[in-house]
Amino acid sequence: MKRTLTGIAALASLLATDALAADLPMWPYTKAPVYAAPFNWTGFYVGGNLGYSFGRSNDASTLTSNAGTALFASSGNSNLNGVIGGGQIGYNWQVQSFVFGIEADIEGSNEKGNRIFTCSSCEPPAAVALLTPVAIEQKIDWFGSVRARAGAAVSPMFLLYATGGLAYGQVDTNEKIGGPVLFSAPTTINAGWTAGAGVEGAIGGGWTARLEYLYVDLGKVNGSFVTAIPALGGGVIVSTYSSHITDNVVRFGINYKFSGPVVARY
Repeated sequence: MKRTLTGIAALASLLATDALAADLPMWPYTKAPVYAAPFNWTGFYVGGNLGYSFGRSNDASTLTSNAGTALFASSGNSNLNGVIGGGQIGYNWQVQSFVFGIEADIEGSNEKGNRIFTCSSCEPPAAVALLTPVAIEQKIDWFGSVRARAGAAVSPMFLLYATGGLAYGQVDTNEKIGGPVLFSAPTTINAGWTAGAGVEGAIGGGWTARLEYLYVDLGKVNGSFVTAIPALGGGVIVSTYSSHITDNVVRFGINYKFSGPVVARY
């Protein structure tokens, strides 16, 4: 009898425990949040870009007779605007939130423009020869740069940076003097400087996207054209130009960084 009572008490205790557990609320299971590690900017990268450039030529031109007499001097600006596109390659180092690097890029360009002036002060027979205005046409064929970059990771995935360094590019100059004939000067490759700033963000899978502005100064291109003028009795007119070439570049770029997984998840 004692054993029976003991068994009944044990069974009652077990049933009571199960009933109490059944009355307890079911707490919802919450999955641990996925943690995204900050983007590490250290590493080698390559990419491409596309944009628009607002170039400018600040030109000073003179016309001189075959006898060396100055006939006319003119100065003025022309816009050399157009679409640009190219590629870049570089390497970054990150120390805490600070990022330092070096980058080289090369751009193809269709930037071009012209400036037209007339020899209003020329006296005959030069004035007769120059009934058609003088037109100087210039084009930036391509340009590139080698620049340092320095900035800060303002959030785990975004970088603000400044950049500056060496710039170089090719400028073509043509001119029409007193008629439809187009004269071409030798192609000029100039070296200068550039500075700018940008913002870049990680977009996943090793890829980053950026928006960048650069001011480019290619210095001065100089040259001259010699035109035979029948009205001068077989004489010539020499046109000399000196043009300061600058550029304002706005471009969007995509880079791929070769440094393993960009974001660790666990």
